[in-house]
Amino acid sequence: MQIKFPHKTTKDAAIARIKQMLDENRSKIAENATDVKEEWNDNVLSYAFRAQGQRIEGTLTVTDTDFEIYAKLPLALRLFEGTIQRMIESEVQKLGV
Repeated sequence: MQIKFPHKTTKDAAIARIKQMLDENRSKIAENATDVKEEWNDNVLSYAFRAQGQRIEGTLTVTDTDFEIYAKLPLALRLFEGTIQRMIESEVQKLGV
């Protein structure tokens, strides 16, 4: 699954806001996911976690103008790709960038 969203700020400000959002939601994330891994390499966040017994991994790349999300979904979750995309869109709107 690949999704691209524009942002209206600088790349550094967008990265800072994502990091802040992740820190603020650590306990909520822990309620819904296990084996959570995240690693920043410059402007690319590599992530992996297990939710509902399914392993999900991917990247979030922040460019000067966009958020580019790639998620490798297991077959069982591909049926819900539209729902997952809408949930991600909602979270991106909450970032306020």
